[in-house]
Amino acid sequence: MHSTMKDIAIPDSQLARATTEFVRDTENDLLFHHSSRVYYWGALAGQHRGLKVDKELLYVGCMFHDVGLTHEHCSCDKRFEVDGANAARDFLRSYGVTEQDITTVWTAIALHTTPGIPEFMAPEIALLTAGVEMDVLGMGYEHFSESDREAVTAKHPRSANFKEEIISAFYNGIKHKPQTTFGNVKADVIKDKERDFQPLNFCSIIRNSAWRG
Repeated sequence: MHSTMKDIAIPDSQLARATTEFVRDTENDLLFHHSSRVYYWGALAGQHRGLKVDKELLYVGCMFHDVGLTHEHCSCDKRFEVDGANAARDFLRSYGVTEQDITTVWTAIALHTTPGIPEFMAPEIALLTAGVEMDVLGMGYEHFSESDREAVTAKHPRSANFKEEIISAFYNGIKHKPQTTFGNVKADVIKDKERDFQPLNFCSIIRNSAWRG
């Protein structure tokens, strides 16, 4: 299939450059390259879906979405998604971004691990989650051409052991606050009534995804 990467680029703006610098200085290589790939997957997904998206806001959201896993921006009592969203909010306010746009980015980051909701929201919110799902879970893998996958991973390498590395990064970022992992109550309700019910396991999906490594 034909590569569409030539139509996708990081926005050429002061805000985008500052975002890159901030995240590069804050995250390790694993999270920085993962977040960068998320932007490309999200932008490509938006192109495939014919969505009109503010790529500057999408870029900021994608780059900040895992900042809450870092020591500098990790709280003791909030979900890491909220920590990342709050860091992005403070950063955007320092650049005079409107509160409406800040809310969009905040929501995109806060909901990026909550499937089934972002896809019905603003494009910047939906596409951040789509980018994360592609890079971590391999969701939509078959909808991206081999040439696009190769082009993105050439720009921002994905290590042969990425799956285990990203699972470890999540664990290290949240292990001190297990109370924030309370999540999808529906699975708990079904499990309570149907003892043989086996909910989907996030780590198993990562390990069994279409991605190599």
